[in-house]
Amino acid sequence: MSGWNTLVQAETLAIAIGRPDVKLVDCRFTLSSPGAGESAYLLGHLPGAVYAHLDRDLSDMKRTGAGRHPWPDAASFTQKLGEWGIGPDDQVVAYDDGDGAHAARFWFLMRALGHEKVAVLDGGWSRWTSLGLPIDTTPKKPITTRYNGTFDSTRLLDAEQVQESLDAGYVLIDARAADRFRGENEMIDRVAGHVPGAVNRHFAMNLDHGKFKPPADLADEFRALLHGKPAGEAIVMCGSGVTACHHLLAMERAGLRGARLFTGSWSGWISDPSRPVAEGA
Repeated sequence: MSGWNTLVQAETLAIAIGRPDVKLVDCRFTLSSPGAGESAYLLGHLPGAVYAHLDRDLSDMKRTGAGRHPWPDAASFTQKLGEWGIGPDDQVVAYDDGDGAHAARFWFLMRALGHEKVAVLDGGWSRWTSLGLPIDTTPKKPITTRYNGTFDSTRLLDAEQVQESLDAGYVLIDARAADRFRGENEMIDRVAGHVPGAVNRHFAMNLDHGKFKPPADLADEFRALLHGKPAGEAIVMCGSGVTACHHLLAMERAGLRGARLFTGSWSGWISDPSRPVAEGA
């Protein structure tokens, strides 16, 4: 199936703006100010974009014990897609104003549905505006459509499945900053440390000057973490299952498909105080 399925450059997307099959999703979000992204969207966004709120649209905040941003159920998420006017054959592009992590969360939600034609705008809002490309201030009112789909459950793991996979020799990659991984500076979750057996790679290491590194460089770096294991034996995690999706996008960009997501991630792991916690490198 042709189309953009990992990243798209601003210059390329600018040419396609206005095509009826190209649907844009603004995923700007700030953890410390959850309403800031939507406010920024109302002040200006890519022409025709709809807004997706991390808490309201890309998570199921009613679930307990599944981390700070629980994975939504397929019925709720596909209903949102229909309300946004996104159909199964559309080319979808997500963006944010940071490092691409929130857009990558949307990207993996779509990919877990089996939607291939979905990409993240490389460099996001910052690069788009730095190039002087057009923006709009009118909220999009899409024509409602219908999107049917279910998530591929084999790529979405809970804490028990992660422990079983670690026991079987899988590689668990934690996308949090190194000081949080080591348990030295935990400002978000109530317990510091990491899952015993995990390795650390901060998701920002996927970037160079705000854009994703070349595929060959990403492939070399992730293969060094995998130590000869296939990508299908890799699991990614972070604090709540959001920035870990940045690794999934980077790996797929590098041709390493099939890695899995620990949906609850660290905040889900520590919801059960009996689970072990490691500190240090």
